[in-house]
Amino acid sequence: MSRPRSTPIRNQHLADHIRSTGLTYDSIAAAINRIGEEEGTRLRCSAASLAKWLNGVTPHAATIRAGVEAFSRILQRPDLQATDLGWPETPRPDNPWHGDPIAWIIELGRDVMLDRRTAITAGAYSLAAATTPAFPHSLAAPVSPSGSAGQADVARIRQMTALFADLDDRHGGGHARTAIAAYLAHDVAPLLRGTTGTARPDLFAAASQLTYLAAWMAADDGHSGLAQRYYVQAVRFADEAGDPLLRTTALRSMAVQAIELGHHRAGLALADAAASSLPDNAPMRHRAWITGLRAEATAVANGDPRHARRLLHQTETYLDRADSRANNALFGNYQRPSFEHQAGLTLAAVGDLPAAERHLTASVTTRTTTENRSRALIGSRLAAIQLRRQRPDAAAHTVLTLASDLEVSSTRVHNTLTGIRTSWRPYLSDPNVAAADQLLATALQPARDGLRTR
Repeated sequence: MSRPRSTPIRNQHLADHIRSTGLTYDSIAAAINRIGEEEGTRLRCSAASLAKWLNGVTPHAATIRAGVEAFSRILQRPDLQATDLGWPETPRPDNPWHGDPIAWIIELGRDVMLDRRTAITAGAYSLAAATTPAFPHSLAAPVSPSGSAGQADVARIRQMTALFADLDDRHGGGHARTAIAAYLAHDVAPLLRGTTGTARPDLFAAASQLTYLAAWMAADDGHSGLAQRYYVQAVRFADEAGDPLLRTTALRSMAVQAIELGHHRAGLALADAAASSLPDNAPMRHRAWITGLRAEATAVANGDPRHARRLLHQTETYLDRADSRANNALFGNYQRPSFEHQAGLTLAAVGDLPAAERHLTASVTTRTTTENRSRALIGSRLAAIQLRRQRPDAAAHTVLTLASDLEVSSTRVHNTLTGIRTSWRPYLSDPNVAAADQLLATALQPARDGLRTR
């Protein structure tokens, strides 16, 4: 609780918003510091900082940017501006829904290749950018016809996308993330700028898939702001291609990202936006993919177990009615192991841990041996559920079966494994738990020592 004030409040706008949060000064300061960490900046805000700002002191520009985003998230106000808090406007990362999407992927690629922590590359995840326009404006008329592409170029981009997707499955998003950014910026963007005619829709569809994959890999590697900016461009490229299924694919993964970051309302809105974008003739498998996420988003956002379970049942019905598809399909190839994972997450969110454990077990045990990152992620989530059920022996067994999968470059996996090590400390006298803990210590050591690309 804050101390009684000895001076009058000079920034009443800030005072009103602090009151609306219902949080202590310390909690708000901690939220601002976390935003700063996402941007790569150490801010050191404290309760005393808020007291100074209420007295009329203006924070530094970086603190203002982080403060606006923090209040925006706490109050669920994506439209919040610095002036609403009584502060001057400061330059903020451009809204990725605006501007030229081709220029966006060029700039993002350059920053990733040079490891530059700029506002657009290393900026924090933005709640405002998670608010999706119905249909972004089309691109400007193409220029530089000398860069015109054909179907052979489209085929090459799709082959490269398949290659990067395979690397992602095997080694995690932190592996080859710089390479995919470079390929987008140097090889794909010039073709997008110059192509007209019949190849243009296919070219933008291929670019949307590749940009989506770049976003997915960045999210898996813990670069949330970067991933969000790539996802938005994937949506915009899909719209330019006139491909609603690709649009729903990108929106779905934007929803996954929002849910994993704890922005549950935004996740539900994005999942609903993906469902609204589905065409009437959408394949049943793709419809199942979207509906399954809506079940999870419903569970985490409003805790309605009945509605979440109804959506899960609908998902399974769609999946059972789906026509068979080639196993090498990269997007929307929703299979039974993916449904089991989705069901496990949904049921865990509504508190049905025994059922969640059964579904996650079914998912991880039916994954192929090349899906190392998926096996590691789902297996670690399974172990976390087993620990919540006070079954440390089962959790240890699960971890030990993942031994060959844990060396993936995935921040999502590493964060889950770190949480497991914390949770089973009381059980380290058990030989199986101790052995599993040693395995995790070895797997996580390179990440702590900076030897693994994160």
